[in-house]
Amino acid sequence: MKFIKNNARIQEQDDAALIARYKSESDLNALGTLYNRYMHLVFGVCLNYLKDEEQSKDAVMQIFEELVLKLKIHEVQNFKSWLHVLTRNHCLMALRKQSKHTTLSIDDTFVENTDFVHLDMDDTKEQQLTVMEKCMETLPEEQRLSVDLFYLQEKCYKEVSDITGYDMLKVKSYIQNGKRNLKICIEKNSGE
Repeated sequence: MKFIKNNARIQEQDDAALIARYKSESDLNALGTLYNRYMHLVFGVCLNYLKDEEQSKDAVMQIFEELVLKLKIHEVQNFKSWLHVLTRNHCLMALRKQSKHTTLSIDDTFVENTDFVHLDMDDTKEQQLTVMEKCMETLPEEQRLSVDLFYLQEKCYKEVSDITGYDMLKVKSYIQNGKRNLKICIEKNSGE
């Protein structure tokens, strides 16, 4: 993973001197020497977060590219600690992006699934949905609306409160009581 030539004079300098040299002269050899000292730690942190060797190697290179820009604008007292935080943040951002773009293989999920039967809904699931719909209608208006917004429309407590105009504590109470009443109703009507 060595990507910058080292020379003995630069290698002997401490972190602060290398940072100063890089900032004043834009000397990439100084930055490369500095980065080489901690590259194995950067790789270790990346591997710990990303759990993939190739992805971690790519991250090490991307972090060096970030370093070229960020070291110019930040005042760094302890390079090793600062680099650790930069690396951790880079990995967390990569994981966040990855989780937003999670893909499923259609073949594995749908085509090979033995429970999936050519768009015919399973009778028991259809019955359960029918019972749930009927039970939703039996709930008091506040509970029905709060449960619908919270569970079916996936709104948070604050959004439910904003939409309905109900106080936040009332919303929590309506959702909790509505959920309990819905469960009791579903259990009572499932045997029919």
